[in-house]
Amino acid sequence: MIDLLQRNAMRLVLAGMAVTFGIVVVGLFLELPAYVERLDLIGLVLIVVGLWMLFFAPGGDLHGDPVVVASPVTGRWLAMNSPASKVPSHGVRAYGQAFAIDLVHEPLDGTTRPSFGSGSGMSAPADYPAFGRPVHAMIDGTVVRAHDRQRDHRTRTRFWSVGVMMLEGVLRELRGSDGVVGNHVVIDRGDGVFALVAHLRKGSATVRPGDRVVAGDVIGSCGNSGNTTEPHVHAQLMDRARPSAARGLPMAFRDVVIDGEPVTGLPANASHLVG
Repeated sequence: MIDLLQRNAMRLVLAGMAVTFGIVVVGLFLELPAYVERLDLIGLVLIVVGLWMLFFAPGGDLHGDPVVVASPVTGRWLAMNSPASKVPSHGVRAYGQAFAIDLVHEPLDGTTRPSFGSGSGMSAPADYPAFGRPVHAMIDGTVVRAHDRQRDHRTRTRFWSVGVMMLEGVLRELRGSDGVVGNHVVIDRGDGVFALVAHLRKGSATVRPGDRVVAGDVIGSCGNSGNTTEPHVHAQLMDRARPSAARGLPMAFRDVVIDGEPVTGLPANASHLVG
């Protein structure tokens, strides 16, 4: 039962919000019977239970030895959200994100990545060095999901524009996981391990469901689609193909270099990754 609730925590929150909001709005125009007005309490309970499952409930993560995979990017990248700081790494377990990692490009050639608070707050994604960079398969397997029709929106890099993103996020949640992860590819290894890379550039997916890939194959390019403040690569492992019903799996990157030293089996929490 707990497992079922955790997998559907976000749906509980959205259902509770819909019920509560609906009762409030209808109540502004109609005099509702007392038993109908009490439905808002059910909505509040759904919201509380869903938020508890997302943020606080123990036992929802599939711990164990990390699955060693190839890095989805090459070059110098900075880990912004990862299990190095917390689990769930993105603050919520929704969409299989418990052990996810976000990677932004910090090139070795000295190209500057715009910092938060600089520019207009809604810059063109092409202003960031990550935009358009190749994204690679992390595992061998079969492509089971490939979406690349969502637009690459402008960045959200000031506090006011992050607020805009949060409002947009409510609408994205209504679309489900596709609205949140944006353009993405999911690969099935065949043994219960599914690898997802997200926020890909519109039209960049080079694979389609049913295609066989090996780790290292280019499967798309970095974009700024979905719920994101700037172009970056979101990578995670899951226990099933659909993020909306998945739990996250711990992972580690192989064959990376940190400060000039090769490292194998590196937990996906290093501050800099060089492929």
